[in-house]
Amino acid sequence: MAERENNRRGNRREREGQAPEFADRLVAINRVSKTVKGGKRFGFAALVVVGDQKGRVGFGKGKAKEVPEAIRKATEQAKRKMIRVPLREGRTLHHDIEGRHGAGKVVMRTAPQGTGIIAGGPMRAVFEMLGVQDVVAKSIGSQNPYNMIRATLDGLSKEASPRSVAQRRGKKVADILPKREDAPQDSAHVAEEA
Repeated sequence: MAERENNRRGNRREREGQAPEFADRLVAINRVSKTVKGGKRFGFAALVVVGDQKGRVGFGKGKAKEVPEAIRKATEQAKRKMIRVPLREGRTLHHDIEGRHGAGKVVMRTAPQGTGIIAGGPMRAVFEMLGVQDVVAKSIGSQNPYNMIRATLDGLSKEASPRSVAQRRGKKVADILPKREDAPQDSAHVAEEA
């Protein structure tokens, strides 16, 4: 039995060694107390965001009697519930998106290079772990960190890259993207005809 236990632990370590290295960010810790006959029992709830900073992110929550154990549980849950988000040039979003969860609503917009992450609290943690460098985001409604993170991930899961849209519609990526050079010429033709 002990051999099997050690073997499982060894395999887990090997898997974690092969998996890409994840960064994690502790967003919130909540201390809760339960009043019992002898006094009060304290417990801790931790909210953690995990990502590889290359387009994958997830969040998890863990509860335990001690803070480190709660953080460990939350980190493990976050690694299991990761989503992949397509990024433009590996630094920003492809298009503006809104996300909702309960009373939490967030708006996320693409930004030019050099803007940085303009977002508050829990949303900032999600973007940093995701690997986004330029984004403008606003939280409207609930300030509860759990709802803000869920709303942010809801919006990010709706994001579509031009490649995925083109594939879904059976077209080429060039047909989907707007033509920058042709736009001024078209308006010139309209002016000549009028």
